[in-house]
Amino acid sequence: MDIKTLEAAATWYVQLNDGTVNEARQRAWHTWLHASPQHAAAWARVEILQQQWSKMPRQAALSSLGAAKAQRRDVLKILSMLVAVGGCSWLAVEQVPYRSMLAELSTGSRERRSLRLEDGSQLEMNAGTALDIHFDATQRQIQLYRGEILLQTAQPADPRPLVVQTVDGSVRALGTRFSVRQLPAYTRVGVLQAAVEVRPLQHADQPLRLEAGQQVTFDRDAVSAVGLLPAESAAWVQGMLSVNDWPLGDFIEELGRYRPGVLRCDPAVQGLSISGAFRIDDTDTVLENLSKTLPVKVRYVTRYWASIEPV
Repeated sequence: MDIKTLEAAATWYVQLNDGTVNEARQRAWHTWLHASPQHAAAWARVEILQQQWSKMPRQAALSSLGAAKAQRRDVLKILSMLVAVGGCSWLAVEQVPYRSMLAELSTGSRERRSLRLEDGSQLEMNAGTALDIHFDATQRQIQLYRGEILLQTAQPADPRPLVVQTVDGSVRALGTRFSVRQLPAYTRVGVLQAAVEVRPLQHADQPLRLEAGQQVTFDRDAVSAVGLLPAESAAWVQGMLSVNDWPLGDFIEELGRYRPGVLRCDPAVQGLSISGAFRIDDTDTVLENLSKTLPVKVRYVTRYWASIEPV
């Protein structure tokens, strides 16, 4: 089935559930549905999603970006799920990449967000972050699918446990200020104030207490050795990337989080050392200045494809 037909089915679903449906739109949808067997097959996938997934985007979930942008976002979410339903088992939709697309809150590559939660806690979202927030009478949970957050818990402390859940396990706040980053192979946690408890998914009964100034990484099975938290680890909240004697390859990879498109570093210069504080809201200037301090040049394949190469 071609992608345009699936996109049309996704668009019809969003339009029929945007709260403004009328008889004319219903007739137009009915005409589209019966115009081709491909259309009927695509709509059948939509019905599968309706039956098996309770978080299909609807009008109540539209963002404040404006109806057109919000509608397009929801179409793309559903389109991705429709492709998954057709290309593999339904379980694929349950995996993190698809769940993150349905996240309640998300940020783009050039976007950071600051939120005051209902309990008074302060949440900072870095670029490329997706999460859900679930507070009820017994718990406060933040489900982090991708990206990075910095959380300052409210004072006085709320009696309900505050937990950040990732694919690798959980991090429970103990009256604290801390960061959590979901990376492809593991989760990284750093504590700026007070303490947290880290629990790998497969060993949830063996919590590790992490104190201020410490950081660890963990996956589903184990926690790394405790290390020192770099002083500049939360500089992104102020729009800065602060590094001290980093390999250029690592720096470019990190800078790429804040830039749309492709940003590569030639292996010949990946080992060069770089230090300094750089504004992540102006990556073009950062790249331009690299050649002034290091023996490198920036080659642009396109506006959104740049490569750092030796001079």
